[in-house]
Amino acid sequence: MSSEQLLVRRIKDGTVIDHIDAGKALIVLRALGIKDEGNVITIAMNVPSDKLGKKDIIKIENRFLLAEETNKLALLAPHATINIVENYNVREKRNVELPDRFIDMIRCINPNCITNSSENISSIIDVVDKSNRRLRCRYCRRIIDISEILYQI
Repeated sequence: MSSEQLLVRRIKDGTVIDHIDAGKALIVLRALGIKDEGNVITIAMNVPSDKLGKKDIIKIENRFLLAEETNKLALLAPHATINIVENYNVREKRNVELPDRFIDMIRCINPNCITNSSENISSIIDVVDKSNRRLRCRYCRRIIDISEILYQI
């Protein structure tokens, strides 16, 4: 056995979210809407990482995340990788990528925006700068910084 030891056990089937920025694992779970579903969920926080210094890891047994479900992760954990595991083997590996827009996933932070009125209008938030993770409401044109919407994700 090498000098490094496995900190958390392998999973047979499910999803592993790796390279989450340290300290953000619980926010990631909340953003994905993952609650007590009866499946084993393993969270490792502040794990040493060559790439990030420290990172968080989430393992969700018997649940396979879809690409659409992981769009929000690009805002919260831009370095994250998603591993879909079947029978202890990685079947699919993907990096998170910011989509061009979020439809009904994030609300505009402008209280006067029409999407926050009593009218039933879908929110459309465009990604205007992927490298700096800056967004803009399609309706009121308000520029939104990621730090302004963390509470609603």
